[in-house]
Amino acid sequence: MGAYLNPSSLNFRRSINSKIYVDKSQLISFTNSCLNTQQGYICVSRPRRFGKTMAMDMLSAYYTAGEDTGALFHTMKISKDQSFQTHLNQYNVIKVDMQSFMTKEKNVEAMLDRLTRFVMIDLKRQYSEIVFRDEEDLSESLSDVFQETGKQFILLIDEWDCVMRRYHSLAEQILYLDFLRNLMKDQPYVALAFMTGILPIKKYGEHSTLNMFFEYSMTDSAELSDCFGFTEEEVVDLCKQYSMDISGVKEWYDGYHMISNPEGERKEYSIYSPKSIVESMLRKNYGTYWNQTESYEALKDYIQLNIDGLKDAIIEMLSGNTVEIDTGVFKNDMSEFHSRDEVLTLLVHLGYLAYDQEKRCVSVPNKEVAEEFIRSIQKIDSWSEVAESVRTSRKLLQALWNMDSDTVAFGVEKAHQECSVLKYNDENSLSCTITLAFYFAREYYTVIRELPSGKGYADICFIPRPHHMDKPAVVVELKYHKSVTAAIAQIKKQNYPEALKDYYGNLLLCGINYDEKKHHECIIEKMKK
Repeated sequence: MGAYLNPSSLNFRRSINSKIYVDKSQLISFTNSCLNTQQGYICVSRPRRFGKTMAMDMLSAYYTAGEDTGALFHTMKISKDQSFQTHLNQYNVIKVDMQSFMTKEKNVEAMLDRLTRFVMIDLKRQYSEIVFRDEEDLSESLSDVFQETGKQFILLIDEWDCVMRRYHSLAEQILYLDFLRNLMKDQPYVALAFMTGILPIKKYGEHSTLNMFFEYSMTDSAELSDCFGFTEEEVVDLCKQYSMDISGVKEWYDGYHMISNPEGERKEYSIYSPKSIVESMLRKNYGTYWNQTESYEALKDYIQLNIDGLKDAIIEMLSGNTVEIDTGVFKNDMSEFHSRDEVLTLLVHLGYLAYDQEKRCVSVPNKEVAEEFIRSIQKIDSWSEVAESVRTSRKLLQALWNMDSDTVAFGVEKAHQECSVLKYNDENSLSCTITLAFYFAREYYTVIRELPSGKGYADICFIPRPHHMDKPAVVVELKYHKSVTAAIAQIKKQNYPEALKDYYGNLLLCGINYDEKKHHECIIEKMKK
């Protein structure tokens, strides 16, 4: 047992012994199926705190030949797999955290030299009888061990992309990729190479050196959709165990949707951040837990770029819309951007946006992440008008409840003039503006745009959340160059209140109209449903 060669299973034991542990050993079933195949090169990219390191600890504990760990898995899913005993404790495991090496050296060359020296210490201690041909070449040394013992290696590399996220020198990045290629590609001593990080693998033309890897990312998670992060089924079980309201948990932490097609069987998963769920369950409270691992500065730096309509897209998403993107333009780079879609795709990989693989669009996934966006835009001068709309949304909501139509009209007009992201004389633009102007309403309501009802679609509906049924439901109809009375008449004629068929109580009908001079009017009526 060494620090890097067949390391102790202590970290995995700590995970198992924690107050909350969710069995993700189905990942081992998958990796077992990939051993000594062309699919045995696996790169998983996920945001921070999505279970990547725990997965590494689990794989290390399972495969290591340095320790008998069978008892750790006897109650887990993998124990029922026919491959379980076949590969248990049968391989030499090398597990390294690239981040820990990078932080101790000034450049990539020194980092790789340090890594080689430290792994070699473990190899020489374990195999003192072997004469290593070149101790400065890790690949040659692993080959020496394999030739002498016939035992293959499982290579586990955590934070593999730390060089790409920190070092922007092309020469250093290529040096690093060449090292990984020489260590793993076409090497008979490699039974499985498994890497995790935040970014997918960066490619450099002829230096697409890691093209043997199968990638599983936030934009295409395939068979590993349920192996990282908590699924909704797992979260429901935890809510029952800790007496938490699943509707509140979904509001705060749901939003990442993955699709898997194992053996042609399509499966959809709602994925939650493990960090957020564990904190929420143990504290019995909702809050911003996942994004405490990152400063708001990280998000702020990207959204203030305003490349190619980036700001407009983010306003659309904060108002509840989705935005179509082309993820193929992203070069897996965190320093150079040429289009809106590159930035938005990066935000998907960082966890700030959710990607719908079928519709090819992105959205703000949940309340926890939305609060991070709001916190960030309040620090950006060029976003001051949006930040102001959000800040004043409490007063605007209160004015709506008070049926103060003049105040509502003035607030919406101000927000529309400052925050309109599409053509001004466009109902979609006004709808987007209103959902931002009433941003605080999300504390009390589920806000739905274009809700099918009666004989048409209600423009905007505010439906009270289960714990706020004392608040009035609201149906909003928007008009351009008509009249507020026409808006109210349409609500009644088209029977839009039917959209709230499961709600009984006070209902506010709100008509908003504006003209070519950008003057807004509002009328609010109350009815009992």
